[in-house]
Amino acid sequence: MTDKNLVPVVPREGWHVLHLFYKVEHGQWSVLNPDEQREAMTGFTELVAEIRETESTQLLIFSVVTPKADIAFMLLTPDLHTANIFEKRLTLALGPDVLTPVYTYLSMTEESEYTTSDAEYTLTLEREQGLVAGTPEFEKALGEFSTRMAKYRKDKLYPLLPLWEVFCFYPMAKRRIVGQNWYALPFEERKKLMSGHARVGRTYHGKILQLITGSTGLDDAEWGVTLFAHDTFDIKAIVYEMRFDAVTAEYGEFGEFFIGLSVPLDELFRRVLP
Repeated sequence: MTDKNLVPVVPREGWHVLHLFYKVEHGQWSVLNPDEQREAMTGFTELVAEIRETESTQLLIFSVVTPKADIAFMLLTPDLHTANIFEKRLTLALGPDVLTPVYTYLSMTEESEYTTSDAEYTLTLEREQGLVAGTPEFEKALGEFSTRMAKYRKDKLYPLLPLWEVFCFYPMAKRRIVGQNWYALPFEERKKLMSGHARVGRTYHGKILQLITGSTGLDDAEWGVTLFAHDTFDIKAIVYEMRFDAVTAEYGEFGEFFIGLSVPLDELFRRVLP
């Protein structure tokens, strides 16, 4: 779908991620006659199908709650050219000036730099479980750990996003002020703090699916945080609880929050194009 003369802009690992939020300009939409409106909605539906049929590409669509926006898209794809082309087409999909961008965010999937390595887990097996390197018990435990971490890495870099009912997005960064400079802390201290932070997150397994994408050098914050849930209570609960974790309480900075609902396209049209 891209010009064959273009050099693909594909990261060495992971995917590009675009969060796109739009307002519907109802005055402009009302200028279109019923046939033009039907044609616009058909073209929009066909574009969505085309994007979703593109290799290694995912597109999620949400009806945004509150007047901050009307429609939100979350697009994951390897090639930045592909992301760029689809983003431009989505903006015009319902006709010129019908969709107005109100907030956008570019990031990339990534794995945490604080993930436990095989070497670190080896020490855990020896010191905490008393297993001896080279024994069948040791090799079995290490093999199971390596399998789990390979899946974890794949899920972080190449996630398969769920169609859960509720979507939440917000940008986040770490403080750099005097006395609260996250990046001035030694790596081991940061890793210890993040380990406690992760333990809190794991208590929401099955209730919250979280995808943290990196945006250093790509957008205004350092990470984009996307939460999927079945119940808004769980989104409120995890963000509330995380605020009291040392990592967030001392070093966390949050941007604007957006909440959306996953609905079929026909329902989306009924809500945002009355």
